[in-house]
Amino acid sequence: MLTKASALVTTEWLHNVMKSGDPKDIRILDSSFHLPSSNRNGRKEYEEKHIPGALYFDIKECCDKSSPYGLMLPDTKRFEQYVGNLGIDNSTHIVVYDNGVNYGFFSAPRIWWMFRVFGHEMVSVLDGGFMKWCSEGLPTTSEVVQVPKTIFDGIYHPHLVKSYEDIVKNLKDNSFQLMDARGGGQFMGIKPEAREGLESGHIPYSKNLCYQDIVDKENGVMLDVKELKKLFNETGIDLSKPLVSSCASGLTACCIAFAAYLCGKEDVPVYDGSWPEWYLRSTPDMRFCPSDKKEATCMIC
Repeated sequence: MLTKASALVTTEWLHNVMKSGDPKDIRILDSSFHLPSSNRNGRKEYEEKHIPGALYFDIKECCDKSSPYGLMLPDTKRFEQYVGNLGIDNSTHIVVYDNGVNYGFFSAPRIWWMFRVFGHEMVSVLDGGFMKWCSEGLPTTSEVVQVPKTIFDGIYHPHLVKSYEDIVKNLKDNSFQLMDARGGGQFMGIKPEAREGLESGHIPYSKNLCYQDIVDKENGVMLDVKELKKLFNETGIDLSKPLVSSCASGLTACCIAFAAYLCGKEDVPVYDGSWPEWYLRSTPDMRFCPSDKKEATCMIC
């Protein structure tokens, strides 16, 4: 069983593991995902250059494609099949990274969270991601390895997932804190959402902790635990009390849930539907979404 400290691994550690012969019980996953507006393609970039031995985890494939809310969790059977095809079984230690712009954390923590949702704790995120790996001149390749399929047995952990109904209920009973990983402009309704058809704004009483703030801007690595705890505190989030994470698509919510995990808060669920589901299902009185974007003062919170 991994410890909290090993949930975040360094490029040096991974490189040393690879030099020692890349043990069969470790699987490296490139989970790079980019928003349509970026004009980037994660799979194409993986095929052009990735960490040797890494396989591509396609978030757009391993999801509930019937959902109108985006990259929602697949069911257990679909997840088992998908990761089994990547040669992952219940004894595999997964190391996941992504190739986010200027930051080492964007989509990789989503994979970390997904594995934990389906009962697998042996998963680590590469600190600084592919950006740091390349900046250090570490080896890359375009070779895509072939691995035999195997069997992964998933056990769904519902305590790590929150639904729309859970969030609605919380507006009345205030049983947990809700944090939002989007940028401040989207949270306050003064900048547009990336997804068409959605106005910006936020779920009442939620706290805004942008996922970009949990990393060192100089090198894209995660802030140390002391700095992370200070950040949570300054945002008004009490790590000793129940906490739920949300965002614009269910991805960056996992980044701040991961940061909380490193601080010892291991039980942070993610509101999987996040803002798209909330906006599309809620009534105007259940969300802050000002019609006048020039003056954004939340009259609900």
